[in-house]
Amino acid sequence: MASDVFDQLVALLNDANANFRVIEHEAEGKSEAISVIRGNRPDQAAKAMVLDVRGGGGGKRPVLAILPGNRKLDFNAVASLFEARKCGFASPETAQELTGCVMGAVPPFALNPALAVVVDEDLLANETLFFNAGRLDRSMELDTKDWLTVAKPRIAKIASRV
Repeated sequence: MASDVFDQLVALLNDANANFRVIEHEAEGKSEAISVIRGNRPDQAAKAMVLDVRGGGGGKRPVLAILPGNRKLDFNAVASLFEARKCGFASPETAQELTGCVMGAVPPFALNPALAVVVDEDLLANETLFFNAGRLDRSMELDTKDWLTVAKPRIAKIASRV
């Protein structure tokens, strides 16, 4: 399944004529460690987290939150953004079902239409983003403008300093 996600990403980015490169490396899923391996600053890493947002008028919905690798998610900010009462991490099983990836390999793209995408505005200060590409042993570097064009995220303040 994971290589399917990687192949889908490559096809998606090629179809969009996006400026990206694939980085092959040892398998790693932790943001801090993978940034060292890839040689990028932690704030350039697009950390993707699958969330369950529930309550309010929308019932329950899955959200893919993207934030800088050196930040923590502000659950209350995400809940507010989606006019929900609560926000928490989706179970590992649900996250894998929605993304086709194991935890630590989720890219910052909603290849599943059920996922809403929201990005922390501070991540967009980078010219390029680094992220896991559906596999623990593959990453990508992508122009931020191209990511915005392809991913079409909602932009908000959803992260706090570590």
